[in-house]
Amino acid sequence: MKLTDAKLRNLTEPGKHFDGGGLYLDVTKAGGRYWRLKYRHGGKEKLLALGVYPAVGLRDARAKADEARQQLQAGADPGAVRKEAKAKAEHEAINTLEAVAGDWLKHQAGRWEPLTMTRIRASLEGHVFKTLGARPLASIKPREVMDAVKAVEAGGAGEQAGRVLQRVKAIYRWAVTHGRIEANPMLDLVPSEILKPREVRHRAALADKDLPEFLKKLDAYDGDPHTVHALRLLVLTGTRPGEVRGARWAEFDLDAALWVIPAERMKMRVEHRVPLSRQAVEVLRSMQPLSGGRELVFPSPFYPSKPLSENTFNSAMARMGYKNTATAHGFRALFSTVANECGWNPDVIERQLAHKERNQVRAAYHRSTYLKDREKLLQWWADYLDGRKAGNVVKMPQRAA
Repeated sequence: MKLTDAKLRNLTEPGKHFDGGGLYLDVTKAGGRYWRLKYRHGGKEKLLALGVYPAVGLRDARAKADEARQQLQAGADPGAVRKEAKAKAEHEAINTLEAVAGDWLKHQAGRWEPLTMTRIRASLEGHVFKTLGARPLASIKPREVMDAVKAVEAGGAGEQAGRVLQRVKAIYRWAVTHGRIEANPMLDLVPSEILKPREVRHRAALADKDLPEFLKKLDAYDGDPHTVHALRLLVLTGTRPGEVRGARWAEFDLDAALWVIPAERMKMRVEHRVPLSRQAVEVLRSMQPLSGGRELVFPSPFYPSKPLSENTFNSAMARMGYKNTATAHGFRALFSTVANECGWNPDVIERQLAHKERNQVRAAYHRSTYLKDREKLLQWWADYLDGRKAGNVVKMPQRAA
């Protein structure tokens, strides 16, 4: 006889109470009530647990039994199906987007400098993890990633939006390769079909005519001295902002007036030797009372074990009145423009800017002979800046290098 709700409520006798089709309620001597389905698969009798009464009522138990019977009719073993589903759920639970992204970042650590790693992680945390990070990789739809990327673009950061999309796609490719997900659902997300075309703009840079005013404003700037001195060294050396912000005291020989930036901190992964002008050495000596006992030359005033943040320079530029008209990276363009216009050897300028020389013979020549020429170039540049600040510089073609 089939079970009824009324009978179940009053059922206390230990034993198996069948409902039909292999479904029964197992009542234990201790008072437990467990739904079971008895079935045969592969010539063997098996049991499938369907839950505990009354949390699982009669109607739900029958529905679960019907689902199991349908699996049997399709040739599947309901018990095996459940184990696979459980294993899949456990796999997905630990393979969330944020967890897999963390492993992807660790895998890439040897290829990227710490600053690059920090920047990529921050972009994912700021634009992806907040909404999708806790989700299993397999549960995230392409539309959701597209929406996250378009939100970045809508905020006015079209270039960043493209980078975020590339990084998410790279995470999924890596996840497939390493068995963290079966297939890559993000393959068809093409940047040109998602993001609007954007005009490529070079970083804003000061013009030579703006130098006197800028240098005076820099002298008068009342911000953090670490930032002021770092900006001065940046202007004097033609290096990249990240190279200055991450500078270590161990990289400098002030007596020899030389700064050796190790390969792992360079964009091109090649050691870069930077001659220091008298003015650059003075900047560094002025930093010794402030940070001489630390690893970093220009530590963050808030977190001394970390360098100045990526936005520090441009924020200072904005406070001096150069928001959207000049960037810290633009000083490289200014240095290159003025030096070229003044007749300095373009190869010497390019070498000082640490642009990659694709011709290996020429690259070897640059390393062995251009250091002296660059010493002259950077001392001329430092003197030129002093003259521009004083307002008494007239450009004259140079033939020294």
